[in-house]
This record gives sequence, structure tokens and C-alpha cells, in this order.
Amino acid sequence: MGGEATVVVVGIGDDGWPGLTNEAQAALRDAVVIAGGGRQLALLPDLRARQIPLPSPLLAQLDGLIAANPGLCLLASGDPMLHGIGATLARRLGPGRIRVLPAVSSVALACSRLGWAEHEVDVVSVVSRPPEVILPAVQPGARVLVLCRDGSTPAAVAALLADRGWAATRLTVLEHLGGPAERVRGPYPASSPEPGPFADLCVAALDCQPDAAGRVLPRVPGLPDSAYETDGQLTRRELRVLALAALAPGPGQLLWDVGAGSGSIGIEWMRTDQRCRAIAVEARPDRADRLERNATRLGVPGLEVIRAAAPDALAGLARPDAVFVGGGLTGDGVLEACWEALPPGGRLAAHAVTVESEAVLQQWQRTVGGHMVKLAVSYQAPLGGFTTWRPALPVTQWQAIKG
Repeated sequence: MGGEATVVVVGIGDDGWPGLTNEAQAALRDAVVIAGGGRQLALLPDLRARQIPLPSPLLAQLDGLIAANPGLCLLASGDPMLHGIGATLARRLGPGRIRVLPAVSSVALACSRLGWAEHEVDVVSVVSRPPEVILPAVQPGARVLVLCRDGSTPAAVAALLADRGWAATRLTVLEHLGGPAERVRGPYPASSPEPGPFADLCVAALDCQPDAAGRVLPRVPGLPDSAYETDGQLTRRELRVLALAALAPGPGQLLWDVGAGSGSIGIEWMRTDQRCRAIAVEARPDRADRLERNATRLGVPGLEVIRAAAPDALAGLARPDAVFVGGGLTGDGVLEACWEALPPGGRLAAHAVTVESEAVLQQWQRTVGGHMVKLAVSYQAPLGGFTTWRPALPVTQWQAIKG
């Protein structure tokens, strides 16, 4: 590792000091200052280092903590690079300025107890997020490990699953993994969960099975329109699939959904991978409230909502990898701001339903290239005692990649 480490991060399991490697024990013996949570610090023997609790909130005070304590040693639970402080420090300081000494992760321990292959398991943390974030990973036959906030999390997860058509899912709760108080409880169906209480230090394992009549919402784009609460401002299912194909979601990439309406484009972008990020820009307060409810209900409560109108609302936002414009095309400077924000290789897709907005897209296509597609979809509807086809408004789609 290049460069001298300024922070040592030691992962410690529920087995405490005896479970640490010789290298980790030596790092703690040599430390001048050790910072950690109360539970982690209580696991240490008498050491010469000054021991201090981690500040709260941690992230806002992390830089100050490091600056005030040269040679700091931080304690973390298990593997600090798995939903832990190690990954945060690596992003802030660079890998050359930290030294990470991991313990066995709770994921590895849980999989070893359950007989599950780690590479076949989805891991979702609800330590600082609502339980709904598990929903995109809940698919037929999937195995999901939920890193719990506290002992109340397993019951909240079971209630959520039962409410969303996954009552047949089997839950196993694993407490104090690797420590002397380790206990495995379950499996039990989400419809009849074990009441607990459970230890705050626990992991919930889900063997996902939908109810017989349950509706499965896949991770791929094209959720049913009925999955959304809407006032009619919704990109219909068929058009949504084509738009997201053009936008090409990638892990960790950021989408701007401009004129977001019910939020369907940003929501389905984020559902494709839990690392995907999206910012929805919506000026109408009622629609912004609605799309936030949709995002939470469909498992992506991390969708950021900007309650203002483009282009002014776009100033200062993180640079996107892709942009969808579903409304406001005729507004002065909207497309200009979106196109300018994209990096080379960035993707833009826009939908027009009026002659005026289509003219804007045609001008842009002539100027910077890309593809124009006219999309016309009809839906079956009753006509007296018979059935007919009722066409929806045709939509013009422009999709382009910035050179």
C-alpha cells in the first residue's frame, strides 16, 4: 500500500479480543488513541491507549476526529469494508492513508451457519435506512441477508413482507454471531413471526417466496402502471422500458429525472441495482410528495427529490451520468442545462407529447445527433358489449449520447 497510513481501522467481532488476529492485537497495543462505540471498546483489555467514544453524528465530525488525533485507531464491527466506516474513510482519505484490519464479517458468519453460498446472497443494510430498501432484492427464490438496525428490525421486516405479498418467506434471525451468546432462531414464516425479543446485534436471513396470489415486482424496468400512485402524470410502462433502455443504468451511476411527475423513471433506475442513485426534479409540491411515497413504497427511499423547476433547480447538483426529461421541454434553458451537465458518454432521453415540444427535440437532434422515435401504443377497452383498441397519445422520444 503506497503512502503512510494515518488511520488504522480494526474490525472486531462479538468474540472480542481473543478473536482478533495477532496483527490487529498489535495495532491496538501500539495505538495512542482508540475510538469506537461503547460495545466495541468494552471488548478490549487494559491497553495504554487513550480511549474515546465515537462522536454522534459520526460522519459530520469524522474529519475533525481524525485531524485532532494523529495516528488514530478506529474500532468497527466485523469487516469495516462491508457497510462500514472503512469504506467511508477510503473514499475520504484514499486507500493509501488508511490501514484496514478486518475481522470475519457477519455476512460470512451467517452464511456459514445457514449453509448459503456468499456469492449467491444479496446483502442489504437497514442500519440507517427504512426496511423498504429490502424490497428490490426480494425476488422469488432469492436469499437476502438484512443487516439490522436493532432488535426490532426482524419484526418490522416480517410485517413488511407479509403486507407486500411475501408472507410465505422464511426468516431466520442470527444473534451475536461469533460470540459466546450466539443464537440462531427460526426459520419461521413472515406471516407468523417469532415475537422476540431479539438482540440488537442481529442479522435477518430471508428465504424469499411470494404468496400464491402475490404480485412480483421485478428489478428490471417495466413495473405495472398500477404499482404507482399517480395523478395521471406517469410515463407509461411500455415507454418507460424504452426510456430506461436508452438511459442504460449502471452500478453507482447518477440519473437526473427532470419533470419527474410520479417518479417512475428514477425509481426504476434505482431498482436495477442498489448502488444506482437518482435525483428527481419536480416543481409541483403535490407531485413531489407523491413521488416520495412511490419511492419508499417501491423500495428506493434514497431517491433525492428537488422541489423546484428546471433549469434553476439543476444548478449545483452532482454531475449526472444520464438525464431523462419527461416534462418542461419547452422551458427556456432546460435541455441546454441538462446537456451541458452530462459528461462525454453521458446519455439523455426525452419524451414529447405536443407539437411544440417535439419541435424542440427535432432541433436538438439536428444539432447534436441521436435518434428520434415515434411511439404509438393502444390499449384494449370496452365498447358497448364489445372490445376495441383505444390509442394513447403518441410520444416522440429523442435519445442521444454526448460525444
